[in-house]
Order: sequence, then structure tokens, then C-alpha cells
Amino acid sequence: MLVTLESPALPRPAWLRAPAPVGDNYHQLKRLVESLKLHTVCESAACPNVGECWNRRTATFMILGNVCTRRCGFCAVQKGAPLEVDYDEPRRVAEAVRALGLRHAVITSVNRDDRADGGAGLFALTIRAIRAAVPGCRVEVLVPDFQGSHAALAAVMEAAPDVLNHNIETVPRLYRQVRLGARYERSLELLAAARRLSPGVPSKSGLMLGLGETTEEALAVMRDLRASDVGILTIGQYLRPSPRHLPVVRYVPVDEFDRLRRTGNAMGFAHVEAGPLVRSSYHADEASSTATGTELPA
Repeated sequence: MLVTLESPALPRPAWLRAPAPVGDNYHQLKRLVESLKLHTVCESAACPNVGECWNRRTATFMILGNVCTRRCGFCAVQKGAPLEVDYDEPRRVAEAVRALGLRHAVITSVNRDDRADGGAGLFALTIRAIRAAVPGCRVEVLVPDFQGSHAALAAVMEAAPDVLNHNIETVPRLYRQVRLGARYERSLELLAAARRLSPGVPSKSGLMLGLGETTEEALAVMRDLRASDVGILTIGQYLRPSPRHLPVVRYVPVDEFDRLRRTGNAMGFAHVEAGPLVRSSYHADEASSTATGTELPA
């Protein structure tokens, strides 16, 4: 059984198909997340890979609630008044990581512009909780821009994540429509600052295509990311979550993703994951192993 993902305004491309979210592992993970009162970006952001990833027993946990303080034009996560910070959440995330037997855990969050530290403190607590509960498990964090706060970023890096991810999302020309409240230069600086703070920690970013950018604009973003010492890059197709979100301007052919992957490798990225259904946490464990030259912990 397949789920077809498409914008009603454009013909359906044959390559936009993903496994339906079924199977024992999928339902077991869903029950676990619900019993621990956790959120995952897989569900909150309507990720097309939820069936594949959950059946592989991998998930991206979303801390700091599931209500975002920004109103990005592409994102399916709920917007509005943020929830109270749940300081028991790190413990429950660590419990889920242990129950799943994860060797590579990915933690992200909504934007919390209402918090002085942007939620950085809870990222640090979650990293440390996982380290205590599951020694040896890699921890990758996908962080917001913390409104440019270097102190917030430093708090996260001091907790020693194994990978620091922050998505650039789109090209500078489209930022006002796509990433309301964000700034392109601020995101580049966060990525570069993370490398200065922790040179041994790989940095990672993600780019969506199909929002109206040109190929040259996408290549320019890739060059900017390399100039900021980003080592891991994900490139995927934007899919419209609902009629309230930005429309898909173009479905990018598979061979174009292949060319971008080869170009990225030639630019010096340690790992490039590119394809229509690629998202920032897709095959994150494999990307981390490639970038660091190390195997996942046993």
C-alpha cells in the first residue's frame, strides 16, 4: 500500500510515493510515544517518511511542546501561544531512547522565541539525560536559530552533541515568504559558530526545493554552507502540508537531485543525502557515520 503525496495544483509525479505508516514496529513506537506523552516531528510536521522510519525504530523527538512561536509558510507544526516548558520531558525522551534501543537519537524542537534562551537549556538537559540513560548513544540535535544568541548556542554545544543540525531551508530571496522571522545570514552564522565552539562536532543543514528557487540559487546556498564549514547536507522536495501553506511551484526530477548530490560531494561535503522524500533526519545515523568516519556504537 502506498500513500501519494501531491499538491492539487500540479500533476502527480510518479516518484512521490512513500510507504504507508503500518506495521508492528510503527504501532509499537506510536504507543510508546503516546504513553510517555512525547511529541515527534515525524507526526507534527507530517513527514512522508514516518512509515519507513518508525518501522526501522527511529524517530525524531520534538521537545518544548508542539506549538511554534513562528509562522513559517511551509511547516505543518501547529502555531500559536507556546506551551509551558516541561522539565520532565528530557527524562521521558531518554526513557524512549532506551526503550527503543537507539544508537543514534535525533532531538529537535519548535521555535520558542518566548524564551530568553530559545529553549537551549532544555536541549542541553535532554542531551545529558540521554547520555546518562543510554551511554554510547549518539545524539544529534536539530536546533532553531535561537534568534542569533551565541550564549544559547554555547549552552547546547557544552552538552556535547554528536551532530549539530540547523536547517537553512531555502534561498535568501524566498526567506520572507518561507521562513518568517528568520534571517539567512543569522542561520549561516549559527552554523559557523557551532564549528568554532566545537570543531570536532560535525555540522549539518537541510535545503528544500520546489518553492520557486532557481538551480543557481540552490547552488549558491550550498556554497555558502560549505563556507560556513557545514559537513552534512540534506536536500529534499517541498510538499505542501495543506491548502493554507505555500504552494509547490515545481516538482524536482530525481536526476536533478542526483546531480546536486554529486555537486555537493565535489564541493567537499562529507555526506549529501538528496532525493524527493529526503528530510533533515532521514538516514541521520548513516550520514553521521560517513561524516565522522566511525561506526555506530554497538
